[in-house]
Amino acid sequence: MATLRGEPVDRPPVNFYEITGFSIDATDPDPYNIYNSPDWQPLVQLAEDHTDIIRMMSPVRARSIDPIGSTASGCWHEFFREDTIDDGETRVTRTVLNVAGRELTQVTKRERQVNTVWTVEHLLKDAADVEAYLKIPDEVFEEHIDTAPLEAEETALGDRGIVMVDTEDPLCAAAALFSMEDYVVLAFAEPALFHRLLEKMARVIQPRTAEVSRRFPGRLWRIYGPEYASEPYLPPHLFDAYVVRYVTPMIRAIQAHGGYARVHCHGRLKNILDLIAGMGADALDPIEPPPQGDMELGAVRQRHGRQLVLFGNLEIADIEMLPTPRFAEKVKRALDQGTAGEGRGFVLLPSASPYGRTLSPGTLRNYETMVQLVRDW
Repeated sequence: MATLRGEPVDRPPVNFYEITGFSIDATDPDPYNIYNSPDWQPLVQLAEDHTDIIRMMSPVRARSIDPIGSTASGCWHEFFREDTIDDGETRVTRTVLNVAGRELTQVTKRERQVNTVWTVEHLLKDAADVEAYLKIPDEVFEEHIDTAPLEAEETALGDRGIVMVDTEDPLCAAAALFSMEDYVVLAFAEPALFHRLLEKMARVIQPRTAEVSRRFPGRLWRIYGPEYASEPYLPPHLFDAYVVRYVTPMIRAIQAHGGYARVHCHGRLKNILDLIAGMGADALDPIEPPPQGDMELGAVRQRHGRQLVLFGNLEIADIEMLPTPRFAEKVKRALDQGTAGEGRGFVLLPSASPYGRTLSPGTLRNYETMVQLVRDW
């Protein structure tokens, strides 16, 4: 919290992102729980005992980005039907939406060995599908907000870490309904229609943000989704149209009650960094180094480090693939650039986390190296 406030600290915080970001139960026997693998136990323990925990939590039981399983309104079932087939190795879920005389389908797949859900068929395919989706009453996506679990988790963490409110932006909620290619075409070719879809998502997300900020003030937030409008997908003027217009009110609502807004944006930053700062954001992650990104951490700090707390600047591929001596050089470089000169603060953070059931000994050593080098800093 001192880093977020721009106060002096004895060392930069170090955080492993999803590892401790999500509450992991290594004893859960669910066959899809990769964390009950013996490979994961030392890494989870390292993260819980020796890093600065940032627990990512949602205060709602239903989310506009994922209507599947919504408990908010009985009318959800008037439009959506869901069926799941699970053979113990693969879980396939098919969701059918019937609206405005159209039947739209989405199919997701989850494999036992991999901690991710792949969308193999997206719900919306074209402009006609969007027009139909827009006819779903907003009441279908009503949400029940509950900050009590966040408060309880914060108490349980004590001084080991903090709770971070995790939310999508309207762009993420909209773009995730399409395949990437269909989304990009629609965003380019049908801006008026796409704005209508964003406005529908914003009618849920923006009031939710304001209400949660009021009930759970002064905390860190992560807003994810802006990368959908970063280059090479969309040009900066559409980042301005699809991100700045809708995320700025979220940031203001968070800050109105003393909170801190961290924008999550992978990839290229050079041509959108000023737009992110211009929204009034307090922090930015994961600031990927070239070639994944197009800016060095030091250049980001020089341009906007007095305003933004910088979270980064390590690639998950380097953690999993590099020999420890070479990875240590990357860590030292990030620490050098992230703390050089004047700036609000820096948090050492990887761009993502492993998502397979097995982990190599080298991966564990590289995570240990992050902790040790920060301690020695």
